[in-house]
Amino acid sequence: MTKSELIAELAMANPHLRGQDAETIVATIFEEITYALARGERVELRGFGAFTVKHRDARTGRNPRTGAAVSVEEKTVPFFKAGKELRQRVNAGPAPRTAERKQA
Repeated sequence: MTKSELIAELAMANPHLRGQDAETIVATIFEEITYALARGERVELRGFGAFTVKHRDARTGRNPRTGAAVSVEEKTVPFFKAGKELRQRVNAGPAPRTAERKQA
């Protein structure tokens, strides 16, 4: 699912929202998650998962094409750990989309 598909699903599931309002909601959520991670904070969405940042030390890597040693600088990377409910739902198999569930 792309960001635009998420916005379309949100707008369709909530007819009282204009498309632009749905877009603002999705953008705001993503921005706040990004800003919290940039500050080194943990973001937990119950039933979905948790976003954290992990620190990776500097190391010596290898160029896969030539095999030459290359220096890889230290860095901080975002990390996502799926929550229990999300893992269970994914393992249960495909579920109908929100609009399809409402029609059934």
